[in-house]
Amino acid sequence: MENKTAIDILKEAILLERRGKAFYSNVAEKSDSEAAKKIFTMMAEEEDEHIKFLSRQFAHYVKTNEFLKTEHHEEANDEIAMKVLSDDIKKQITAASFEAAAISAAMDFETRAVKVYSDRAESATDVNEKALYKMLADWETGHQHILHKLNEELKEDIWNDNNFWPF
Repeated sequence: MENKTAIDILKEAILLERRGKAFYSNVAEKSDSEAAKKIFTMMAEEEDEHIKFLSRQFAHYVKTNEFLKTEHHEEANDEIAMKVLSDDIKKQITAASFEAAAISAAMDFETRAVKVYSDRAESATDVNEKALYKMLADWETGHQHILHKLNEELKEDIWNDNNFWPF
């Protein structure tokens, strides 16, 4: 297993978040669905918050060789996101659409982020570094759950519409 430094992991984390923000912003911009625009704009905004958070950690670590103490952080938009996933919104996004494909791709993206952060949280020996990556893994897990729930509901809708059920 490759032994990455704390700086390497912070750089990788910032890059992951920037890619996520770019992806979500791009999907929001190209989507014809107002619902998808809302979901992906919200996700891009959350990724931007993660970038700012990680950039502060990076700057502090480079200067002091220490991690900032991580305060418990709740993703305020998770509750909003669940409201966005209403039946009205799901009707705007079909399971075979550009937006549904983007949701699927985003789930893979979030899964990768969770793995990077969880692995580093597990291997970190510094208490503050461990807390940082645990919190990041939790953030991305929240995104993963939102996307998974929406994907499953879209999939179920298309199965119902096309009589894919064996009974």
